[in-house]
Order: sequence, then structure tokens, then C-alpha cells
Amino acid sequence: MTDSADTFEGLGLDPRILSTLAGLGFEAPTPIQAAAIPPLLKGRNIVGRARTGSGKTAAFGLPIIERMVGPSAGGRGVRALVLAPTRELAIQVTDAIRSFARGLPVRLVTIYGGSSYRPQFEALSRGVPVVVGTPGRLIDHLERGTLDLSGVEMVVVDEADEMLRMGFIDDVERLLGATPATRQTALFSATMPGPIRRVADKFLDNALSVQVEAEAGPTTHHIEQRFMRVPDRHKPDALARLLKAERREAALVFVRTRRSCAELAEILMRQGIEADALHGDLAQTARETVLRRLRARRIDCVIATDVAARGIDVEHITHVVNVDLPENADGYAHRIGRTGRAGRAGVAISFVTPREQRRFFELVKRLGARVAEARPPSVAEIARRQRTILWDELRGSVEDDAQAHTLNWVEELVASSDWSPHDIAAAALGMLATQRGLDLRSDLDDRPPAWAHARGGERGGGDGRPPRGGPRSPRGPRVEQVEVFLPVGARNGIRPGDLVGAFANELGVPGQAIGRITIAERKSFVALDKAVAGRLIEEGPSLTLRGKVVRVAQARTGGPPSTPPADGDSPPPRRPKAGPKKGKWKKAAGKGKPKAKGKGKSKGKPKGKPKGEPKGKPKGEPKGEGGPPKP
Repeated sequence: MTDSADTFEGLGLDPRILSTLAGLGFEAPTPIQAAAIPPLLKGRNIVGRARTGSGKTAAFGLPIIERMVGPSAGGRGVRALVLAPTRELAIQVTDAIRSFARGLPVRLVTIYGGSSYRPQFEALSRGVPVVVGTPGRLIDHLERGTLDLSGVEMVVVDEADEMLRMGFIDDVERLLGATPATRQTALFSATMPGPIRRVADKFLDNALSVQVEAEAGPTTHHIEQRFMRVPDRHKPDALARLLKAERREAALVFVRTRRSCAELAEILMRQGIEADALHGDLAQTARETVLRRLRARRIDCVIATDVAARGIDVEHITHVVNVDLPENADGYAHRIGRTGRAGRAGVAISFVTPREQRRFFELVKRLGARVAEARPPSVAEIARRQRTILWDELRGSVEDDAQAHTLNWVEELVASSDWSPHDIAAAALGMLATQRGLDLRSDLDDRPPAWAHARGGERGGGDGRPPRGGPRSPRGPRVEQVEVFLPVGARNGIRPGDLVGAFANELGVPGQAIGRITIAERKSFVALDKAVAGRLIEEGPSLTLRGKVVRVAQARTGGPPSTPPADGDSPPPRRPKAGPKKGKWKKAAGKGKPKAKGKGKSKGKPKGKPKGEPKGKPKGEPKGEGGPPKP
């Protein structure tokens, strides 16, 4: 970094932008800002390596504003396009750019799925110059003809590795291909896998590489990491103890399912912890309300699924708790990266059940992280911590000069009653402790809960092995996959990318858990790892595909000949074949079909019917090819 880049004034930004930054409290650029802003102002293409929370939004947002208000200002229609993998991140980027452009004539619109089309149509028809959006809805507008990218001067692809993981990379390429070849492009990613590198090589000519992260991928070393051995059924108790005992501000808690979100938030609220749930079943307005409450510090704990938590950037999140472990190391790094933002301290704590120990230690070993074991706090430890917090607050209040009127009232109470100052203080503290659920008894149990293991120590880095005798995760071939059914198909404009994106973005299904996709005229089938499919079938979630809300259901395995039953060891075949199957299906087709009119053998066969094809379907079977059962 050069000396001129040590301050925002040295980056060459418009004085009006500098004035706004000073008013927002920005003092010096972060490493990614200092490295990326000067070349972007000069019109260079860049590939930036930076993790979430490093200040990269300002790194590309400030050059966009400069382009809108600087000497090159002018032109109509969309001039700058920012691609974000999730609606939350798109909203967050828009809010940040708006704050940087306060008082300047810069108009933006955020375009994402799950929201009304009308405001988006109106903004685009007025010729808004800056568009921030998610790939799916942008493609939708492009196909409708309501989004014209022919005049785009600058494109930003934010969190490109997340785009790849969620299955949006084809849509990103299509959007880039719809913009002029003369555009300026900036691509930001915490990691640089092969497909992302290929996109950069294809669309970014003579790009400057700006790297402020290590080659190993998203770093987690600045975050204090711990793990706690917790049997699955004791996770609510462990979480409540942890949140009460930790000195913290806001906490972001990750669970696997939407049902767990709601149940855990309710349990915590009953114990006096200000918590709320954030999951895919919530409407977009409800999700935004939860985030506003979190940012305003009206709640201090959010229970979320991976999908709902994407794009959350709240500086005062000091703790991330993995109640349910993520699927892989990248998911772990992205989760715990929600704390320790902008140089602040952060803590990440993972609950590990006995059967998950080996997988967890392999996960942290892959990241090269050192993770210390923690014990669940005892009742006495919780009480001591809460007393310390209360005492710190009281001490700050006593030192406040505005307490003179309170002291006068205490003197009046002492003079007019038989109470001493100690009596009054004890009564006041007792009332305050009751309101906060604080136990002031001195004989509280100082032992960890009975379910907790007493083992300590540290694991990770080069010694990330589980304890001897611990359970081992099975090794073997890829897990069995099961098909799920969706009642939309090619007639609805459904493409494989739509299905992959919806399952990844709305339901949190990892890309590696998605198998073969079959799209028919009116229906679609998606193969998923059996465990993932089982969870989705149990929850019965809905997806929005091409503006249509559909439910995910299990594909029939006991239906018509097109989907013969699986043998338990392999997934069912995808495509139907003409005529009945051998074995069981032949029997079903022969014996279960309705009898023809008349008696004896048929002397002929129906016209147009292939030989051997049954005239009817077995009793009780639905029409179609493996659709959901009729109610």
C-alpha cells in the first residue's frame, strides 16, 4: 500500500464523497479498499480476493458513485450493475451505497426474487442508473425485456464463490454476456476455485489481481473458536446456558431446519433471552423486520438457517454458535465469518454430538484452525457472570453525575423509615435480579450439567484427531439419492439452473447434494442425497420458480411403469420406457388391469397400442409419471 492510499483523500475521490465518508466516521481505507479503489477509478478490470467483512462493498461502491457524479457523469438507463448471490446481500449493498452517496444525485434499485415486480418495473422504466440484484430475478427481467444492459459501463460480481456454490455461475455468465464488451468489470471472491478463474479469464481482459487474503481460502484465524460436546437432545439447554454466561453483544445461532429455528427461539424467549427466528418460511418483509430489530439492538440473538443468514452483515455480532454443524469446511468458514467484522473480536462455538466428533475435527483440520474445547457453564458460573455484568452497569451508574436526585431520595427514605441504606440497596437489587432472572443465592451448584463430558483439551491444526475410541464416520461410496417432484416443467420455462438455484438459495441444499435433474413438459424431478431429501419431504417446503409457488414432494416409487420401485440400494431410473416392466410391474400390469368386455381371449389388439401394453393402470395408481399423491 502506498502512502497516498493511507487516507481516503489520497485515493482520488470526489470531495463530496470524502465529506460524506467523514460524516459516517470513516477514517482510513481498509486494505482491500486501498488496493482496489485507485485502479477502479482508472477504469481497470480487477479480480479481488477478500473475505466478507473486509470492506469490499466500499471498495467497489465508491468508484460506482464516482462514475455517477464525476466528470464522466451522464448517459441514460442502467450504467452500473452489481450482482449479489442473495437478496439479503443485495439489500445490504444497496443500503451501503446509498449511505456513501448521501446528498448526491445517485439513484439505485434493488432487484431480487420474492418481492413485488411493480416497483422494479417502475424504477427500470424511469432509467435508474445503478441496479443491484440477484441473478435469477435479473435474468427474469432480461427475458421480459424490462432490463436493458446495452448501456452498462461497469459490472461488479460480489461473492463469486458463493454464486458458484449456489449454482448461479451460468446466470452470471449470461448477464455478463448481455453487457457491452467495453464495460469495466470487478469480480470479488473469498476463494478462487477453477470455475471462477475461468469466468474471470473469459470476461475480464487484462485484469489486475488484488489479493488481501491467503491462498488457503477464507481465513478464520482472527476468530476465537471453541467446541462443546453436547448430546443432541440437550442442545437447547446448552445454548441457553452459553448465551447467559458469555460476555457478548449479539449472537447469531445456526440450525439445520426451519422447525428448529422457531422452536429454539421460543425456548430462549421463555428463558428471558431476546431472540427471534430467521428462516425461509418467513415472508421477505418479516425477514427484513428481524434484521432491523437486530441492527437496532432490540434483540440480541437470531436463530437462523444457512439460507436465511446469507448476506447478514451486522458489526456488533460478537458470537456465532453452530447448534447444528455445517455441511463442510467452506460452510463453517462462511458461518463464523459473520463475527469478527471490521477488525472486531469474535467468538465461534460449535456443538458437537458424539457421532459428529470425527467429522468436526476433520473439518477444522482442513481449515488449519485451532479450536479449544469448552465445557457447558454451571448454574453457579452463569450467576457469577450475570452478577459481574450487573455490577459493571451499577458502577457506571454510580459514577454518573446525574444520580444526585437518586441519592437525595435514598436519604429521604432512610430518614422517614426504619430502613438502612443497606436494606434499600438489597431490596432494589433483589427486584432488579428478579426482573433479569438472576439468581443471587450463594449455594448454587458449581458442577457442569450431568449430560456434559468432563474432558478438556484442544484439537485442530496438525493434531485435529478425535479422542481414541470415539465414533468413526463411515467411509464408502457416494450416498444413495432420492428423487423429489415439482409440478412445473419446460412449459413453465424451467431450466436446470432455476432448480439448482432455488434448492440452494431458498432451501439451503448444498450443491454437492444435488444429482441428476429431469425436466418434463409439466413436471420436474431432482435427485438429492437421501438425508437431504428426507428432511425436505418431512418439512414440505415451497419454492418460487418463474413466479410460481410450488411445493416439494417425494417422487412416487410405487406408481406407474415409468418409475419402478427402487430396490433400496440404488435410485430409481429417470426416464420412462414404453411398455410394462418385467417382474413385478409385468405382474401388476397383467393381473391388476381391468378385464375387457366379453369372455375368452381377445382376437385382436386395440389400434395404435404397442404389443404387451396394458389397457389400464393398476387400481389406485395416479395418472402421470411419479407425481405427488392426490389428497
